[in-house]
Amino acid sequence: MSETSKKRRRKLLKSLKRVLTNPFSYLMLLILAMIVLATYVVYKTETKTDSGITGLFDAVWHTIVAVVAAYYDFYVKSVPGRFASLVLLLLGMALWSVIIGKITSVIMDIQSKNNKGLKKIRRMKGQFLLCGWRSGFEQLLDTVMRSNPDITPDMIILVNNAPSQQVEQLKEDSRFSGVKYVAGDFSDAETLKRAHIETAGRVLVIADPGSGKSSSMEIDSRTVLAVLTMKNLNPSVYISAELLDEKLADHLRLAHCDEIILTQEYEHSLLATASSGQGYSNVIKSLISDDSDSGIIVASFPQGYVGKSYGDLESYYGKQGESKILVGLLLNGEGRCNEPLLTPATSYVIPKNSKSILVCTNENS
Repeated sequence: MSETSKKRRRKLLKSLKRVLTNPFSYLMLLILAMIVLATYVVYKTETKTDSGITGLFDAVWHTIVAVVAAYYDFYVKSVPGRFASLVLLLLGMALWSVIIGKITSVIMDIQSKNNKGLKKIRRMKGQFLLCGWRSGFEQLLDTVMRSNPDITPDMIILVNNAPSQQVEQLKEDSRFSGVKYVAGDFSDAETLKRAHIETAGRVLVIADPGSGKSSSMEIDSRTVLAVLTMKNLNPSVYISAELLDEKLADHLRLAHCDEIILTQEYEHSLLATASSGQGYSNVIKSLISDDSDSGIIVASFPQGYVGKSYGDLESYYGKQGESKILVGLLLNGEGRCNEPLLTPATSYVIPKNSKSILVCTNENS
């Protein structure tokens, strides 16, 4: 016997054992046995009267109508027949109650698993995984959606260990209708597989403090472990990860993380520039806009400019109007992944897979 056949046999025996040990199975068998007995009583007694039941077919039909529709298709006359028919009515009510109760239980179980993030999500392709949870997550998710207009809510999967009540409350917001949820540790391979990491397009990993008792090193270590696991399951997925401390940044680079966000470093730089009183923080806020059509944006340009000079590309955007100003290139390929090159020389030759870095103004302002 092959290994596959053995597995199928073990699976079949396991399913059979589950059925035989389920109280619901015994209840159904008892009801069916009583229905068969009542049908036999009707058949034996009513065929001797003028009730219209002349054979086994009529008795079975009488049972079907009594159990399914709670109605008598024949007028039974004998005392045993009437008693058996009453039993059939009651058994029909009991049978439907059990069936409806079972269906309701299954539906409630599915809904409960869905709310708690335990339900298996249908297979998707190119989905966006947002891993982690922290205070102010609602604003973060809203900003992510506004900054990525190409991603619809039903393509976003939240992966975290947050209390289910908080996630349910979040999903009740109309803005996040359709957002899916997978409960579990986002550094765990099985949890990521339930979110179909192998077909995901992009992942954002945020620093998750968990219960709030973890140190920054512990939080960053879990982020590094998560990125390693994700890249192992899907080497082509684009991952952006947040670190609280720069100490583990090299580990993330070795894990082939595509973008590393050093939160504390950015916060310190912003505070330092703001201390000069020159309004740098206001400038940065305008450049890093929630609006995908204003501030600093990355966009593709006509492929005909690949191999031409940076000055030619500047001229191209100059003809587009003053709403878009070219400030550099985002380089890809040859070991580079989204590497920015700001204001290169006009003679710089534009390589393949490059994108434009633009400063755009809101035309309505």
